[in-house]
Amino acid sequence: MEIILQLIAGLVTGNATGAAAKNLSLGTIGNSITGLIGGLAGGQLLGGLFSGGAAAAADAAASSSMVGDLAGGGIGGIVLTLVAGLVKKAMAR
Repeated sequence: MEIILQLIAGLVTGNATGAAAKNLSLGTIGNSITGLIGGLAGGQLLGGLFSGGAAAAADAAASSSMVGDLAGGGIGGIVLTLVAGLVKKAMAR
């Protein structure tokens, strides 16, 4: 379930980033692919930061883990889409 949340968050934020930063957009497919990859990577790296500690109750930990997965996936999708857009723009010169 956590990977699905990370992928969805990355997909959504990758496309939103491309729409917001038109000069760095990779197109719908490019934004989607970079968002998915960034969401998965960011979710794996940042998801653990938001998860509950050992003393947290089971339901609080599950809720916190979902927030961490979504936040990590979203941040990863944004970052990778922006970086890929900057690289594409620099190579076009």
